[in-house]
Amino acid sequence: MTHRAHSLARVACAAVLAGAVLLGGGLAVAEPSAPGLGSGSSSGSGSFGDPVGSDAPRLTSVDNFRDVAGTGSGYVGAQGRRVNQGVFYRSNVVDPNDVDLATLQTVGVRMVYDLRGPAEVAQAPDRLPAGAGYRNIPILGGNIADEAAGVRTPDEARALAQRVYRTFVTGAAERAAIGQLLGELATTDGRQLFHCEMGKDRTGWVAATLLGLAGVSRETIMSDFLLSNEYAAASIKARRDAIVAEYGEAAAAIFDPIFGVEASFLEAGLAQLDQSYGSVENYLTDGLGLSDETVAALRADLIG
Repeated sequence: MTHRAHSLARVACAAVLAGAVLLGGGLAVAEPSAPGLGSGSSSGSGSFGDPVGSDAPRLTSVDNFRDVAGTGSGYVGAQGRRVNQGVFYRSNVVDPNDVDLATLQTVGVRMVYDLRGPAEVAQAPDRLPAGAGYRNIPILGGNIADEAAGVRTPDEARALAQRVYRTFVTGAAERAAIGQLLGELATTDGRQLFHCEMGKDRTGWVAATLLGLAGVSRETIMSDFLLSNEYAAASIKARRDAIVAEYGEAAAAIFDPIFGVEASFLEAGLAQLDQSYGSVENYLTDGLGLSDETVAALRADLIG
């Protein structure tokens, strides 16, 4: 193979790996093996159905499934009020095994929003709980394949992730998709779940935005964001192992920073939000095009 052919192969490999690791698609990964994690659940009221306990269930096969509002009594939001549990859930791809599907059905999710692109959805379609509707609203985070062409080091992979998070604020297509999602969350009755492939980047940004609107502190938002490394540890390991098997240890090592999440990713997005819009509320209205009424309805769902 010529030097040019080797270079092109490396570029293609980088693009595939970055897409597979950062946004989760483009790589077949077996269900992670993890011990059963018990099953608490999350409480709700009003139009959200019957109460189902205090914490969201822990699911082995959908290991990053959790309540946006947190565990225990929930996160503290504006004016010391707790964020409402049992309203919005987040996860990685919804492909539960039979046991977890039965558990998930006890939660009573009425709508599932899939933030993945068409190729990701085709590779691993959701397996929905009974009675749940489905909407695909792709949030692609820029052109990962093009941006990944020059990635050769862990620092370059980290910088790529930071650019993706800034794109959630600066990208017109990304803002349109996030605005559509938040608008539907605000106007749809019942418990709702949104997810991407790994439940850490696109999903992590949306969850951070919701918690910001609820008045949760940036420190708590960051702690919640980093929980993906704990909840999805089995999936993260399975994805890294698959890349080692396919491309080798050296290739996997380049992308170590983005198998999970790092604080600098969310910090980059939030810094861009502050620079471009000054506040979460302005990001929602001026950036995402949501009406004041929609923002108020979303806030009421969170801390009303």
